[in-house]
Amino acid sequence: MAKIQPLADRVLVKPAAAEEKTVGGIIIPDSAKEKPLRGEVLAVGNGTKDEEMVLKAGDQVLYGKYAGTELELDGEKFLIMRQSDVLARIS
Repeated sequence: MAKIQPLADRVLVKPAAAEEKTVGGIIIPDSAKEKPLRGEVLAVGNGTKDEEMVLKAGDQVLYGKYAGTELELDGEKFLIMRQSDVLARIS
């Protein structure tokens, strides 16, 4: 995988896998599953002069439903978003 280093106040997040759900024995297809809203921070930028970077690699986070830009590398999906798009850190 190529090394991605976010700039400024951006973070690189690996979304958590979507949970398998069944309804009365019927498996819901991937296209109908909701996007996961949690993930793991893989890399962070240095912050800006106005906003200090408070997240770090390894943090588990919650983010908004439409947050970030999706990208795919080597068959894996990632999100790159501003630190302000992260709603909470999970401890």
